[in-house]
Amino acid sequence: MKILVPIKRVPDAFAKVRLKADGSGIEETGLKFDINPFDEIAMEEAVRIKEKRGCEIIAVSIGASICEEQLRKALAMGADRGILIETEAKYDSFDIARTLFQVVQREKPDLVLMGKQAIDDDSNQVGQMLAAMLDYPQATFASEVVLENGTAKATRETDTGQEVLEFPLPAVITADLRLNEPRYVPLPGIIKARSKPIEKIPLSELGVEMRCSVRVIEMREAPPRKAGRKVENVDELLRLLREEAGVI
Repeated sequence: MKILVPIKRVPDAFAKVRLKADGSGIEETGLKFDINPFDEIAMEEAVRIKEKRGCEIIAVSIGASICEEQLRKALAMGADRGILIETEAKYDSFDIARTLFQVVQREKPDLVLMGKQAIDDDSNQVGQMLAAMLDYPQATFASEVVLENGTAKATRETDTGQEVLEFPLPAVITADLRLNEPRYVPLPGIIKARSKPIEKIPLSELGVEMRCSVRVIEMREAPPRKAGRKVENVDELLRLLREEAGVI
């Protein structure tokens, strides 16, 4: 069995992000980067599957050579090998899905297990787009995954509760926050990761051109949150919501 886990390089979830003076993007100088947390959860789940039943895990990232740092961490977590699709071009969700489509065509994994969204753009699109391109079954926002006899059973989080889906492999599953808690990577795993292979493939070799149809025009700091107000009773609260806030 083979599991493909796409990972994205994003600012550390606990880092303080500053904008560039011209509002064209974030200031990356001195900013710590890491694996997208949802992708890290997907990698942890792949490693747990490997420990239970055995499989090959391939971590894939798309971007500049600096993404190798995050691939090494994925290898330290338990991935067997990495693939870096090298490009300096700007991209959007559709570009990433098209690129991953080509990677899946080359690798023929039984399962694509990925984060439901990236914390830098929060698009929540790539998994769904990729499944549609591949014509694979999909389960998004998975909080539990069980594989057996060539099928997958996924419990997914919805607005109205939990939904359980069962479908044949190959398939695409996107990981929710509740799927697991990634383990601490021990020093031996970090050392072993140095000798694991990372294949570097130029984007042009896949025949994909980044179109980046969706572009960020401007970024702005969020306005400061207004101070809260204390009210004496429910009647006063309702009056304020009706007369001042205009929400009821």
